[in-house]
Amino acid sequence: MKRVALAVVVLTLVAAACGNDDGAGSIEGSKITVYSGRSEDLVGPLIEQFEHDSGVNVAVRYAGSTELAATILEEGSGSPADVFFAQDPASLGAVALADLLTELPPELLEVVPAQFSDSNGRWVGTSGRSRVVAYDATRVSAADLPTTEDGFTDSVWKGRVGIAPTNGSFLSFVAAKILLDGEQATLDWLKGMKANASPTFPKNSAIVAAVDEGQVETGLVNHYYLFRRKAELSDVVAENHFFEVATAGSLVMPAGAGILASSSQQAAARAFIEFLLSEASQEYFASETFEYPLRPGVSPYEGLPAIDSLAVPILNLSELATVLDRATDLVTEAGL
Repeated sequence: MKRVALAVVVLTLVAAACGNDDGAGSIEGSKITVYSGRSEDLVGPLIEQFEHDSGVNVAVRYAGSTELAATILEEGSGSPADVFFAQDPASLGAVALADLLTELPPELLEVVPAQFSDSNGRWVGTSGRSRVVAYDATRVSAADLPTTEDGFTDSVWKGRVGIAPTNGSFLSFVAAKILLDGEQATLDWLKGMKANASPTFPKNSAIVAAVDEGQVETGLVNHYYLFRRKAELSDVVAENHFFEVATAGSLVMPAGAGILASSSQQAAARAFIEFLLSEASQEYFASETFEYPLRPGVSPYEGLPAIDSLAVPILNLSELATVLDRATDLVTEAGL
């Protein structure tokens, strides 16, 4: 990470906060508590940079996003958190739908395309992960892949498509499919994958490894796992395929952040989110975590198509929270 570039960004944000005419005053010397569903190894450097250069003391509680969402819901207006920085929109949506996040200012929301944030402005996307098909390029041609995930229930794909049915990102995909296609169509698809003897794995990285090592020909994953593998190994045969039709199979799931309505440190919390959306931080997400930067004008990692070229389904991402339990039920009902 380029410390100097990030320092300039932070100092600019600090100056802006100090010049606010809303009585907030300087944020230097203040303290915020961030509940982070993003792991320390991924976002720790960014948080440390903000803390070092802004003069804001940042206390971070790291845990799973769903766990932290449940904690905030239990704590309610008495939560010590100022910012909820989550891995997925469903966790953010659960807190937003409980009216525990404050509406963010338009100038903050307008930094990224509206489709990657809460439709009511209570959280904003910070980086994105696209659903893709990882495939063994030595055994499968991209031209032979189906146009949507529905095609994988065809008998020609029996035993050839790896899935991670208990993984959070797969369940978010199923939740999106419920919102887009309805419960019955989603259950039919899950049963079709079960009938097709789709190999199951515990997580996305295991699927990508299995595809790359010749254990299975294709798999439904998030895009960045392949890039992580390529960063570690020199000879990788797996490739990513992006569906060209906007379905749940091409969902882009943003990580994002929102400010607790109960926070007494609104200015410092806002500066922290502004920092996450800065060009330098967005470049960090692109180069270090291989996620999609959501700020227009910041290029994704080399080899990734531009995010505005992807066929992304349009839906209220916060509503994923309302059907996530049902998604889990359907996966169970399908025998996965």
